[in-house]
Amino acid sequence: MTGNAAHWFVDRHIAEGRGAKTAFEEAWEGGRQLTYGALAEGAGQVADALTRSGISREARAAMFVLDQIEFPQIFWGALKAGVVPVALNTLLSTDVYGAILRDSRAAIAFVSQELWDVVAPAVQASPHLRHIVVIGPEAPEGTQSWEAFVAGTTPAETLECSADEIAFWLYSSGSTGAPKGVRHVHSALRQTCDTFARQVLDIQETDKDVFRCQIVFCLWAGQWHVISHVGWGHQRVV
Repeated sequence: MTGNAAHWFVDRHIAEGRGAKTAFEEAWEGGRQLTYGALAEGAGQVADALTRSGISREARAAMFVLDQIEFPQIFWGALKAGVVPVALNTLLSTDVYGAILRDSRAAIAFVSQELWDVVAPAVQASPHLRHIVVIGPEAPEGTQSWEAFVAGTTPAETLECSADEIAFWLYSSGSTGAPKGVRHVHSALRQTCDTFARQVLDIQETDKDVFRCQIVFCLWAGQWHVISHVGWGHQRVV
């Protein structure tokens, strides 16, 4: 089986010679770049780190992550390991985050340090979270830094799975009640890329685009932001 979306969206680009090509670029002054090769390596390291941390297949990984190069590494690394990322709107309240964590029963959370003050009460109260990884210069007490999480890892191979297995979850904003989780399967990622990105937008490998909307918002818009450009090998400025 090669139903895992990470095979086509990540691993394939290395085999086809795009390893040195820039995949993601942070939009602010001094922002970092991530090549397709570094994305594959970083995602593989995340997959290995998840396994080493005891995060099992189909467990949920909550992502309180801003638009930064760690986002695609975590997202695709989780898929490679068979773990289900739950990419979250970074503008929600502590109470809403708490409700989502209780509903998803996420076993691990990734948090951009800038969001810690809002996220901390929710993650610290969750009975299901076993690991909290903070992306930033400092890891608060009771958490693990991003650097420590991936230290000593070896890029893992992509786990084989069926195309109709769950790939990731998204949650609504809760404007009509409690946030509602929606599950997306692996095959939906490729289908979105083949239709919207190619047939509507006519994305080509030589393209470079700047997207002003948050990554997680664009995941709702047909999973476009994280996956379409990775599928066709062009460059994204986040």
